Amino acid sequence: MLKTRIIPYTLQFKRPAGTSRGVYNEHKIWYIVIYNSDDNGHYGIGECAPLFDLSADYNENYEATLASFCAQLEEKQALDTESLRNYPSILFGLETAMLHYNRKSFELFDTPFTRGEAGIPINGLIWMGEYTFMLEQIEQKMQQGFQCIKLKIGAIDFEKELDLLRHIRKHFSAKEITLRVDANGAFAPKDALEKLKRLSELDLHSIEQPIRAGQWEEMAKLTAQTPLPIALDEELIGWNNPADKERLLDTIKPQYIILKPTLHGGLSGATEWINLAETMQIDWWITSALESNIGLNCIAQWCSTFGNTLPQGLGTGMLYTNNIAMPLEIKGDNLWFDPKGDFPDNKLFAL
Repeated sequence: MLKTRIIPYTLQFKRPAGTSRGVYNEHKIWYIVIYNSDDNGHYGIGECAPLFDLSADYNENYEATLASFCAQLEEKQALDTESLRNYPSILFGLETAMLHYNRKSFELFDTPFTRGEAGIPINGLIWMGEYTFMLEQIEQKMQQGFQCIKLKIGAIDFEKELDLLRHIRKHFSAKEITLRVDANGAFAPKDALEKLKRLSELDLHSIEQPIRAGQWEEMAKLTAQTPLPIALDEELIGWNNPADKERLLDTIKPQYIILKPTLHGGLSGATEWINLAETMQIDWWITSALESNIGLNCIAQWCSTFGNTLPQGLGTGMLYTNNIAMPLEIKGDNLWFDPKGDFPDNKLFAL
């Protein structure tokens, strides 16, 4: 008999994490434990980690909504994915818990990555902040051996952000360091194209979400004219019906899309996005969305099933002072999983 348990948990950032929408100091999440009341000690753990300012399914009644879907799972003794389409962070948490429960292991998929035989190339993430702080991060990532660096831009003066990018290009060519930028919708439509032209002079790989989401016509104009490939991220949030997903991609025609299961439909919904993108010759990569290591582990392992060779956005596991132990480690610019490493202490999830 499947039963569920909800465990609220607050992750504490080692240092404030800045985006163009604001600064995160902590992140409230909910762990879901699925267990069998007839099988002592066997459980599956998943993570619901909505972002209060981004997730389409987050509101003040989030925990009550989560509890109702857990009750539904107990009643049906199965996960009803279709009923959870509009609740991506809850769907992701329950999908992960069921995967863990059914596999009886934190090796949720069978790939070279989960066997510890291969790493996943990732980008080094540079958080927003004052010029000197961002420069310090950039130099650190370079020393660590990252070949792809992603900068969040849009919070400080645009000219200073250009200076940071020029600083990298003075020392490393595009063949040596791949540069991505994420504007988080910070540009105004009227001057976005001009900014994209200036950024393109620095041999960047791509820019995420140059203007805020919801402006399909304006974004379509940009993707048609841009000298710099555009990747959609926030634009995908809230579009969970396959027909709507297809309409969005067909209207905007982006060069890339970025998939975050917590925001974009759980594992099943994000897989739909990938399948649609591939039929339209749109490239993609996968990114975590400030989950703890429980969620990151699932996202990384799921990512490894696709064989996508682009650097992925899976470097967020070192952000918290009170993260959950998981054998994930960044070596150089690759994320590795050690199936013989340290796993979560069962005391936290004790039934």
